[in-house]
Amino acid sequence: MPHEPAGPRCAPPFDPELKASLAVVGGMFPPTVTPDLIRFMRHSYASRPVAESLADRAVVHNEYVIKGHCGDRVTVSVFSPADDMERPRPAILYAHSGGLMFGDRFNALDANLDWVEDLGAVLVCPEYRLAPEFPDPFAREDMYAALEWVASSPERLGVDPRRLMVAGASSGGGLAAGLALASRDRDGPALRGQLLSYPMLDDRGIAPSVTQFDGVGVWDRVSNETGWRASLGEAYRTESVSRYAAPARATDLRGLPPAFLDVGDCEIFRDETIAYATALWTSGVNAELHVWPGAFHACDIFAPHTSIAKAMLHTRSSWVERILSD
Repeated sequence: MPHEPAGPRCAPPFDPELKASLAVVGGMFPPTVTPDLIRFMRHSYASRPVAESLADRAVVHNEYVIKGHCGDRVTVSVFSPADDMERPRPAILYAHSGGLMFGDRFNALDANLDWVEDLGAVLVCPEYRLAPEFPDPFAREDMYAALEWVASSPERLGVDPRRLMVAGASSGGGLAAGLALASRDRDGPALRGQLLSYPMLDDRGIAPSVTQFDGVGVWDRVSNETGWRASLGEAYRTESVSRYAAPARATDLRGLPPAFLDVGDCEIFRDETIAYATALWTSGVNAELHVWPGAFHACDIFAPHTSIAKAMLHTRSSWVERILSD
């Protein structure tokens, strides 16, 4: 008999170790996020107190207030190595995850502080504003204001503006990619690299992987639609959407800084991440791409104890160390 093509629900299996973690994850982060769950998600996905993350860490935390989009006040946390070194340090501007609707500047801090302790980098985490109360362009313009602030404050922050990179996870990965595009187009700060972890890049929902994981894992098709609608409003899926908000819409990626992209093969962002890496290569940009077998979305945040999550974090840090080397 002829082979029947796989239907939309045919999907790669989860890694057994990660699959065991999903039962615990589901209580905090349901697979499907609808608008009525935004308030719940802001509570359940809130980071633990920053003092707990800093305990036993040789890291100094300072808070600043900068002018974000429209000149409004935006809080920025800066994490620096505690040892006193005279040489300026590399800087990483990090955009947190949360589908543009929830999360805070301390998300993924436990892992990201390794860049501070192990690599001697300064980690900068802005509290960009969230949809739907603050729709596009608030988040991306708050982040761009933070980028310009870091680049213009080398002495205050102890950073080397020649070794500045942007990074982010999920919606934050999309913001980081948009920052790289905006900085190129606006003749903004020069960037050493862009770290895009399972990035949220395309509001159109056209990649095949978008329909493979309805109701399972973390962040399914409906969740993605909820996030994009909250941020873009009536512009959602129209030609009015900016490439800085949805970087997959960019048609010219030439001149962008080197990129690191990673994604699980069991999540909806798999195919748009691969497509973006391909577009970077086609445009003459260096890009390192990792597709992790059996990995669900943000498994490094939700299940950092697993073998695949540890490999993801190690591989990322190795790239960051290379890209920021003097």
